[in-house]
Amino acid sequence: MSTPETTNCTHTDQIREVVPSGEGCQECLESGDGWVHLRLCLTCGHVGCCDSSKNKHASRHALETGHPIASSFQPGEDWRWCYIDETYV
Repeated sequence: MSTPETTNCTHTDQIREVVPSGEGCQECLESGDGWVHLRLCLTCGHVGCCDSSKNKHASRHALETGHPIASSFQPGEDWRWCYIDETYV
């Protein structure tokens, strides 16, 4: 899969080397819900479900914590998204 076109993001200084919090969406696993795709917070390692999922835990995590950038946590996908600047990184 090709990487989407990127634009300027002012939050790349918040990208850290992280350890994923699990193999699935933390909150969905706790509540017994499912998800469509997973995202990895590049500030703390939280794994959450994408906005195509019913609960949108990845974007909720970004909003609640201020952690701006997540990457796809899907095999074969290599892209990052900044929730604040609304752009690929």
